[in-house]
Amino acid sequence: MASEKSDLLQGTLDLLILKVVAVGPIHGYAVAQRLRQISNDVLQVPPGSLYPALHRLQKKGWLNAEWGESNGREARFYKLSAQGRKRLAEEKITWERMARAISLVLRTAE
Repeated sequence: MASEKSDLLQGTLDLLILKVVAVGPIHGYAVAQRLRQISNDVLQVPPGSLYPALHRLQKKGWLNAEWGESNGREARFYKLSAQGRKRLAEEKITWERMARAISLVLRTAE
């Protein structure tokens, strides 16, 4: 079952991207690869979802970006801004609260 693809809940992609980028500067393709690796191939984010999200997060001021080289090619490297670090902390708290609430519902006897 772990190799099955999973659709992300709406709103979780931003949180996941912020978390991966928090580790250090990383280019877009590597963000997708890292999410896939960490989740044992469950979270597979297509480029059509990833790159618009990266640009949206940059526009909100949560990510900074600069061009660099990766494997001999130009790539845009993203890193967390101070605002992004704050937003990540807020989003993490919200996610954990929601996950606990959902877990309580799922454990309810039928």
